[in-house]
Amino acid sequence: MSPPSGESLVARYSARLGRLGLRPGPVLVAVSGGLDSTVLLDLTRRVAGQHQLQPVVAHLDHAIHPDSGGVAEGIERLARRLGLAFVIGRIELGRDATETRARAARMRWLEEARGRVGARYILLAHQADDQAETVLMRLLRGSGPAGLAGMPARRGALVRPLLPFTRQALLRYARVEGLEWWEDSANQDPRHLRSWIRRDLLPMLAQRLPDVGRRLGDAGRHAGRDRRAWSAALEQWPGLDYRREGRVRSVNWPVLASRAAPLRIALIQAVSRRSGAVPGARRIGAALGALAAGQSGNTADLGAGWSLELAFDRLRLLPPGRPPRPETVAIAGDHGEATWGRFQVRWEPGIAPGIQPRDGDTAWFIPQALILRSWREGDRLSPLGGRGHRLAVKCFQDAKVPSSERRHWPMLEGAGELAWIPGVCRSDRLVPRAGDPALRVDVVRRG
Repeated sequence: MSPPSGESLVARYSARLGRLGLRPGPVLVAVSGGLDSTVLLDLTRRVAGQHQLQPVVAHLDHAIHPDSGGVAEGIERLARRLGLAFVIGRIELGRDATETRARAARMRWLEEARGRVGARYILLAHQADDQAETVLMRLLRGSGPAGLAGMPARRGALVRPLLPFTRQALLRYARVEGLEWWEDSANQDPRHLRSWIRRDLLPMLAQRLPDVGRRLGDAGRHAGRDRRAWSAALEQWPGLDYRREGRVRSVNWPVLASRAAPLRIALIQAVSRRSGAVPGARRIGAALGALAAGQSGNTADLGAGWSLELAFDRLRLLPPGRPPRPETVAIAGDHGEATWGRFQVRWEPGIAPGIQPRDGDTAWFIPQALILRSWREGDRLSPLGGRGHRLAVKCFQDAKVPSSERRHWPMLEGAGELAWIPGVCRSDRLVPRAGDPALRVDVVRRG
């Protein structure tokens, strides 16, 4: 069979984009200046009209290679010549920056650039040979089966439309079309594991197994199918009750705890992958073991800022970067609005109803100075319609508010007393009579 011509590769690429199901609009095309990304840009701009896409060229100069400034200028000239919008950035990582650090910096910058230009997607130029290298590299590092699935064609905003195409096919296309690209010498530097695999290990394996690239690709597809199966199990496992609440994912703890250890670990790995976390099986097993006693409020570290928390009958995967506890906020004036962590608080004049719900997200107060503050140890209030005082922590427990959420929950105080825990418990303080003018306060939780 003769190799595909430039035109046939364009047609195959267009069909590939169609299968990926991208929505119309701007797309950020990450262009390093190398062969693969140069071909990615050329293919994308040629079929953009068919898919109602508007390519935006994106390039980040890491200032690592002495030629990097010239490469950035060349990419800008190319974008101008093609009549494409572009965004060029520069950061000073230094000559000693590792490949891992440079990659992380590039992805952060691309995500920021995507937001600036209003693009839904970032197109990356990884191709079939990159995928084979990734599978082999992860195998050498001791990755589990899920890691051997390699790079997904699409995850969130990241899209890799070249994964079905080999480097040789892209090279033929570039030569036929007369494209120019930059060869980064670091790609052949054996000090980098991927470069050593590309330059030395894979060619050696190919002498014994000429189709080693295809075999590694097959292994990746098998692992990907296995990973998708575990992801589907989250939705279909009887009683597991997988939920997503903002950035927090959770499952039913008694059902999970009743399963054998390998099943527990595999299911939490699937939850972690959906969240973007990558803890290993050993770490997840240790965390689940630490929580085995089933004490609500206990947490276990998963590394990189991630953790597991037991909250009553739920096991929750908590992401890093919890927001700081807000400062005290005054409820001042007749109208107003304030942000309290993940809560939005609004107040305005109103007429007091005959009955106020004890656990509602709206409450009415006798007009006076009120403040929002965080929960404090020992906080008590007199529940509306109840008797005596009750610890706020008991109210949280009755409402099944997880321990990790309580210190970020808004509390409303007036006249020096706790008057309301929104969505949890209304006190009998500062309650206006039915029909009297009042201050209405609404609290809405976002995400």
